[in-house]
Amino acid sequence: MKSDHELEAKKVDFHQHVVNLQQKITEELRKCDPELNLVEDIWERSDFEGCSGGGGITRAFSGSVIENAGVNTSLVFGAVDPAFASKLGGTGNTMWAAGISLIIHPRNPRVPTVHANFRMIQAGEKFWFGGGADLTPFYPHLEDFAYFHGVWKKALAPYGQYEKMKNECDHYFTNTHRNNEMRGIGGFFFDHFNTAHLENDLAMVKDLSTYFIDSYFPIVAKRKDELFDSEDEDFQLHRRGRYVEFNLLHDRGTMFGLKTNGRTDSILISLPARAKFTYKYSPKVGSVHEQMMKYYYPKDWN
Repeated sequence: MKSDHELEAKKVDFHQHVVNLQQKITEELRKCDPELNLVEDIWERSDFEGCSGGGGITRAFSGSVIENAGVNTSLVFGAVDPAFASKLGGTGNTMWAAGISLIIHPRNPRVPTVHANFRMIQAGEKFWFGGGADLTPFYPHLEDFAYFHGVWKKALAPYGQYEKMKNECDHYFTNTHRNNEMRGIGGFFFDHFNTAHLENDLAMVKDLSTYFIDSYFPIVAKRKDELFDSEDEDFQLHRRGRYVEFNLLHDRGTMFGLKTNGRTDSILISLPARAKFTYKYSPKVGSVHEQMMKYYYPKDWN
């Protein structure tokens, strides 16, 4: 069992890491979109008992390449609703959590949407790590899918976790109410990760998080100037609608933020600026978009 002093030091270390990563990702976004506009909010919250409970830094982006994006960090702590605390998997009615969460919705439908998060949580006497990254493309650039998974396979190789975490991602980011259709083509995902070796677990999560930039921004650079048509955009907007369905119905991070008195606008920044719903929607028969639909199910991309 780690000493309280050692655990507190690691918590500070992790929080500083995600704040630094937030800045690096911000710089990459500015490189790929010279017209990018940034709105930054530094916010605070109260815990369940009305005491000071930490806060975070929300960065909301919009531009010509990036339609809307959010890159958020938070450090929250204090009392939580006992009913929710019982579902966290920890002990007691207090918690501490720090992390980074990001979502990027590009304007061009030939460029995939991406989501990633990395977090550390303590609930009473228990603590753990969680996170992952997943890609939601709207056009069947299969080499991009293989590239994205290849980066994460390489990142996870030293830890022997790729297959397990890929499978977790395939099953988690799924609209079970849509016949188990995934919201994208997966990536990797883990939760409640604790091997009882705090130093090693922290090093792994920090290391994995540094691969995000390499996993995504080369795809943006490759695809952002591709020509697209109205059918491409229509398909993109309908798939964003499915993205909204997942985030509001199934996403644990959304629920955690709302149940712990997080900042609602910061939590819902994951939603796209535009989305579409049509009764009994399906893409045109024989189209490239109909072809894309078959990739929203678990596949081996390496």
